[in-house]
Amino acid sequence: MDPLRRNLRLRSRLLQATRDFFLERDFIEIETPLRVATPALESHIDAIPSGSGFLRTSPELHMKRLLAAGHSRIFQIGPCFRHGERGDLHNPEYTMLEWYRADANYSDVLVDTKTLVDSVARAVVGSTSLTYQGRAIELMPVWDYCRVRDLYLEHAGWDPVANFDGDRFDRDMTAKVMPAIAQGRPVIMADYPASAAALARLKPTQPEVAERWELCIGGLELANAYSELTDAAEQRTRFESCARERHQRGQAVYEIDEKFMRALESGLPDCAGVALGIDRLAMLLADASRIGDVMAFREELS
Repeated sequence: MDPLRRNLRLRSRLLQATRDFFLERDFIEIETPLRVATPALESHIDAIPSGSGFLRTSPELHMKRLLAAGHSRIFQIGPCFRHGERGDLHNPEYTMLEWYRADANYSDVLVDTKTLVDSVARAVVGSTSLTYQGRAIELMPVWDYCRVRDLYLEHAGWDPVANFDGDRFDRDMTAKVMPAIAQGRPVIMADYPASAAALARLKPTQPEVAERWELCIGGLELANAYSELTDAAEQRTRFESCARERHQRGQAVYEIDEKFMRALESGLPDCAGVALGIDRLAMLLADASRIGDVMAFREELS
């Protein structure tokens, strides 16, 4: 069978297994707008303009508005867009799975994620043992749990919590940290520097770090999760700080999403969410080295 046809069949099974997983656990599938008035302000994520607005970089802000309105278990699978992201692991248009739970934190949704990966792998490839790019991977039962500070001290030689440098953090993540943890089982990188988690809650016992983790398997960054920040005043302060940083670097500065801010002010419950790249999970399960190998059409947007 043609490799792309095989991979698209695998991707179809992945999408079905993912929906089954959440629907069986009393989540509801929702849809939010692709075109938004303003994207979330984050330091290193640039949106693609679309008419008088933008293509969404994530459905996060709209999904949190639903949480504030009383929906407690929601998920969404759909396209997202980011300007200038293209390579073997990136495409300007990509497919994101996001889910949110009220009365949960980043540890709770880590349990969700581990169970999801187990369930989907069994449904799609019939096993939790697989080979990715020549490396044997055991998806279950062991996931390594590492603190970001410890990973950088060991593999990059500096402490990003004590002395955060965003550009250096990103460079060393790609060049030093990720290659070091590309091993035979999943790795959770937890407790990010506060400055690298614009929408996450800080740890009560360690306010210099945020309750955020990322999942890496076989050298692929697959998922990003955190306990959500629910303090509207603190969120506005962070957005304003990010806007100043973007202006200083010559990046586009987006307006603060006031509808989202009003939802926060009305009362967002304690909650946590996860964003997982469907394309990269398909790459892992299909043993594909390039994101285009698991997409029917790879868009050539700039």
